[in-house]
Amino acid sequence: MNASRTRRTMWLALIAAPAMMLVACSGAGDSTTGSDTGDGGGDAATVQKLTLAHSYNEDQPQHRCGAQIIADEVAAADVGLEIEIFPSSQLGGDADRIASVASGDIDIDIQGASALGAVYEPISALDAAYAFDDPDHLAAFMASDASDTVTAAFEEAAGVHTLGAWSAGARQFTANKAIRTPADLEGLRMRFPGSPQFLMNAKALGAEATEVAYEELYLALQQGTVDGQENPITNIVASNLKEVQDYVSMSSHQLNTNLVIMSPIWNDLSSEQQDALTAATEKAVAEVTTCVAEDEEALLEEWRTGDDWEVVEDVDRDAFSEKAEEYLSGVLTGDSLTVYEAIRSTSE
Repeated sequence: MNASRTRRTMWLALIAAPAMMLVACSGAGDSTTGSDTGDGGGDAATVQKLTLAHSYNEDQPQHRCGAQIIADEVAAADVGLEIEIFPSSQLGGDADRIASVASGDIDIDIQGASALGAVYEPISALDAAYAFDDPDHLAAFMASDASDTVTAAFEEAAGVHTLGAWSAGARQFTANKAIRTPADLEGLRMRFPGSPQFLMNAKALGAEATEVAYEELYLALQQGTVDGQENPITNIVASNLKEVQDYVSMSSHQLNTNLVIMSPIWNDLSSEQQDALTAATEKAVAEVTTCVAEDEEALLEEWRTGDDWEVVEDVDRDAFSEKAEEYLSGVLTGDSLTVYEAIRSTSE
């Protein structure tokens, strides 16, 4: 057994639940026989079915402009592949799906960088506060040699191939008061996700973090368990937080970075099929970026002219970013620090 296979087996034994039964589908990498498909890869009469899972609903950009684009483009390429999408965590939560991708029970998944840190810690640095300036910065990093080094190490550690990455929007603060500077966070119990990188971000920004599950966030805000939270604009709308919060402060303190990852079945595909999947993901990356920007601008315009939110746009982002960079440069170590510094070095 080689070293990478050994590491993957050890990791699955430590953190993965038993492989999930994919009741809704015919199994990862199933092949079915159909009508002649022309010049597609492999046997023209054989179509290989791949599962693509994610946690977003079908109205969100990650599905309609991301997963759906990948499936449509691969179908149009006519290379003997068919992708079936399972949204809204139908095939399990994030941690369960990572395990299922590594074991090959799910073929393709869309995951946040912080969640993938459970497999290869340095990749979570992509979710560090103010690591990326904007989606163009993320694109520049993903096109760099430094990104290739990170994704290759991730694949070595987990046996999982990275097809691409996109930004699902910047995260903003909400509370019942304006948050313009780090000092405005003092005394506020701010909900952050429970991953190590998010909790590190809270300290970097000067926030007192309280861990609350996303599904329990509305109730926690309504009952006063927490005073505020941070999320991308589309998530703020999806959670209907306008009913329990008054101010949205445009801090843009972290890009919500999604990676499109693929199980070891990647190595069994023909070069033509691999090229089609890569090209489809590249188109989806561009489409998601555009869709997120359009959705956010439409929502912000509605908020600026409506009564649901007080939109705070004069946030001192320089004060937040300088505080974050000083903190993160001091606490990140090893490969995580190397990744963070590589990201910052590609900033314009």
